[in-house]
Amino acid sequence: MYLTFSRLLPAILILVLFSPAVLAEPAASPALLQKLSAQAPALQKDALRKAVAAMTCAVNSGMEAADRLAVIDFSLPSSEPRLWIFDLREQTLVLKDFVAHGQNSGDNYASRFSNILGSHQSSIGLFRTQESYYGRHGYSLRMDGLEPGFNDRARERAIVIHSADYVDPTWIERQGRIGRSQGCPAVRPEIAQVVVDSLKGGQFMFKYYPDQDWLASSPYLNCEPSQVAALIAR
Repeated sequence: MYLTFSRLLPAILILVLFSPAVLAEPAASPALLQKLSAQAPALQKDALRKAVAAMTCAVNSGMEAADRLAVIDFSLPSSEPRLWIFDLREQTLVLKDFVAHGQNSGDNYASRFSNILGSHQSSIGLFRTQESYYGRHGYSLRMDGLEPGFNDRARERAIVIHSADYVDPTWIERQGRIGRSQGCPAVRPEIAQVVVDSLKGGQFMFKYYPDQDWLASSPYLNCEPSQVAALIAR
């Protein structure tokens, strides 16, 4: 008995819709997620899952794999540690500490983000860290934003990792938060060298906030292979 095309059509649609090549979200390793989550119980599971998924999409689309992943959860207040750095090879936590957000992003909580020069706001999404250097803030680290419209002007905006005296937990009791930057993810001077040395040379950084526009349009979170491959090739 021959099957008509109309009878075959539902099966064809199922194969197309659920083919790995067109899945909307990259398949992050459950074992990796479980191991990293156990190392960082205070990090929201959804933030970590999205960080690993975005990184996985980038690597699967042709970007070189990294040894470390940094996650900043901007849904947490600056009065709490919200920077995590993971060693992906050992699947261990390297560091957990405080990190500043931009002065125009909010007070203790960051809720406004920008990709605009001079906005003094933080930006969100997936970044690739690049070269270390010595500047006016001492030992610092440049990074490139990978997401058009959300963070791809990071280098132009001089968004870098650097140390800052205002990233000081003793400020919390006095004013309810640590100090704020001009948009950079500034860290405590005591840990700056460890942070820069851990992340320099092409590691991934993921800055999370449940911004609906970004969640809906990020090529890495929604894993659009052709679009991501084009971004990588630029």
